[in-house]
Amino acid sequence: MNRKTLVLSAVVGLLAPVLAGCGGSDGGSGGGDAIVVGTTDPFVATKEAPAPVDPAYTYDTNTWNLLKQTIQTLLYIPRGGGEPLPDAATQCGFTDTGSESYRCTLRSGLTFSNGDPITAEDVKYSIERVSNINDPNGAVGLLANIDRIETSGNEVIFHLKTADATFPYKLSTPIAGIIDPKVYAPKKLLDGFTIEGSGPYTFKAEVKDGKMMKAVYTKNPKYKGALKLQNSKVEIRYFPTAEAMAAALEKGDIDVMNRSMTPEQIQNMQAKPEEHVNLTEIPGQEIRYLAFNTNAPVVKDKAVRQAIASVVNRGDLIKKVYGPMADPLYSVIPSGITGHTNSFFNEYGDGNKTEAAKFLSEANIPTPVKITLNYTTDHYGAATKKEFETLRDQLNSSGLFDVDLKGEPWATFLPKKNEGKFPVFGLGWFPDFPDPDNYIAPFLDKDNILSSPYANKRAIDTLIPESRREADRSAASNTFAELQNIVSSDVPMLPLWQGKQYIAARDDIFGVEWALDSGANLHLWELGRGTAGS
Repeated sequence: MNRKTLVLSAVVGLLAPVLAGCGGSDGGSGGGDAIVVGTTDPFVATKEAPAPVDPAYTYDTNTWNLLKQTIQTLLYIPRGGGEPLPDAATQCGFTDTGSESYRCTLRSGLTFSNGDPITAEDVKYSIERVSNINDPNGAVGLLANIDRIETSGNEVIFHLKTADATFPYKLSTPIAGIIDPKVYAPKKLLDGFTIEGSGPYTFKAEVKDGKMMKAVYTKNPKYKGALKLQNSKVEIRYFPTAEAMAAALEKGDIDVMNRSMTPEQIQNMQAKPEEHVNLTEIPGQEIRYLAFNTNAPVVKDKAVRQAIASVVNRGDLIKKVYGPMADPLYSVIPSGITGHTNSFFNEYGDGNKTEAAKFLSEANIPTPVKITLNYTTDHYGAATKKEFETLRDQLNSSGLFDVDLKGEPWATFLPKKNEGKFPVFGLGWFPDFPDPDNYIAPFLDKDNILSSPYANKRAIDTLIPESRREADRSAASNTFAELQNIVSSDVPMLPLWQGKQYIAARDDIFGVEWALDSGANLHLWELGRGTAGS
């Protein structure tokens, strides 16, 4: 398959069937040579964010990918998608017909990589610690429906406040990862780059001036779980630019590259394939959007947000910036996820300046409206700057807005976002699990990820709990349609595009097609060197 682009079929629907078992022979065929993966996503420990890899703190794809290799969870999402299966557990399931009590039985003989035994009490401690710390950066909202946790021998029983058919998916995420109470204090984050878990790999970071320069994942001999490793070691190396990363792949200094390749690189690799390098396209569930602080004076009036929603032209944006790497997105729930509708297109169209002027005129808002668009310069790839320049030009050319741009590194952007300092800002979203709830609740529920004061009582009190009662997730489609209409009507955020994913690798690496799923989750254990099964 030299110099060939592989395209994996999209998984349409909510719970995809398992396509194959996880891995082959334990340990793979790569010998002792580390498989080296390149990335441009930095890890930085700062005074404002000194604990970037603590499971109670972090809530971004880059860090969760690090934790997925090292921190074990009760359940995991199998290769190809589908319902969660046991990993640290031997079995899990609801014990009532109302989906309000969930029981897991731990595997026997589990230990952390340092040899400390794992008990049901450790699972309870790990999850309650997240809630006790309640860090605004973290994913504590995923656990907010837990009323209490009890343990009995090797069993953990979760009692939920309300029915939640998505709860097994939440237990498969790093926020529910099992950590060692001897290492992680109950109410304080663990500073630096230390990770102590029971996952398939142990972890060691090479750090300079608070920045991670290299991450080394070594097969954990104490791991007991469902995953089968195809390698014994993986290194992650960090590059300042996508161009430097691509040059390292071409020279053979690295074996794999993923985040973040530029649109130009993808197009060039498709048009002029490189010898000994394969490019694989994988269906994506990533979305990008503008978010609004609905208390900020400039966008507090819904008419301003509606006018922005009318002016933005997604087709033009994608054509100028992302090309075939993205598709227009007209709802918070992306295409390919059960319940998707084109609510924003139905409400505003695309690039409708006349409708935008009408919104502002009827609300007696003088024009041009002065707005600053804030974005992160180093978290979503080099194309982000051009994306926001295009959005600025679209809004300014309407004559209705006077837009400035401000970009800054993720390390300072994230704390400011959480403090509500940005009236309008750009973010991306990679799903925690493949369910429409995970594109709705994080944006609308209490303590939402936008750090926004926006709250819709019907969504929070009625529709979201109602959707979670449906074990057959397709039965909640009408509820999700109403939730999407609420988002398009109130515009607390503005969906822009849905992305495709690409991963490039040297042709002596196998398992690439399984090493990245549609939610941008890395599965480093799938990568092997040589021939699969040899």
